[in-house]
Amino acid sequence: MKTDNKLIGTGIFTAIAASLCCITPILALIAGTSGLASTFSWLEPFRPYFIGLTILVLGFAWYQKLKPKKQIDCNCDTEEKPKSIQSKMFLGIVTVFAIVMLAFPYYSSIFYPKTEKQIIVVDKSNVQKAEFTISGMTCTSCEANVNHEVNKLTGIINSTTSYDNGKTVVAFDNSKTNIAEIEKAINSTGYSVTNKKEN
Repeated sequence: MKTDNKLIGTGIFTAIAASLCCITPILALIAGTSGLASTFSWLEPFRPYFIGLTILVLGFAWYQKLKPKKQIDCNCDTEEKPKSIQSKMFLGIVTVFAIVMLAFPYYSSIFYPKTEKQIIVVDKSNVQKAEFTISGMTCTSCEANVNHEVNKLTGIINSTTSYDNGKTVVAFDNSKTNIAEIEKAINSTGYSVTNKKEN
């Protein structure tokens, strides 16, 4: 049925759209172009609507698939086997895919490599902390992207990012790097440092 195909297509589209803002940083990391990370962050305010639409569309598709068929009083064998794209199994696969996509922001950080670094601080008086206010972050994937870029710099001791607060706190050896370099690394992700202060 064409309606089933449209429902399935709409369900897939809305599930992907709901998580696109969190998928993009992973794709940017894989492609090595971290500046693309915030490309779809403008979709984040619409995420609840995409999630709702996905649930409605797939719920209606399952209703259509599972509702009892009207019995036609006919002695002829006209029951056709549904095409694979119209089967319950295919709809089940699409539903699982949609759930995986909708949950992506909650497990996206596993795709970022762990940056194990050997930190050598010559003098404790060189250790400095700075807090950066960042705009454009929408999920844990954004946090991991910012931490990944900052930790590439020499002299970073620790980097903690929170998309909820829109902040990153970085401890670093100021004899090896500085606030301007850290800000540049954060901005290279596509998110923007709007304020910074030394602690």
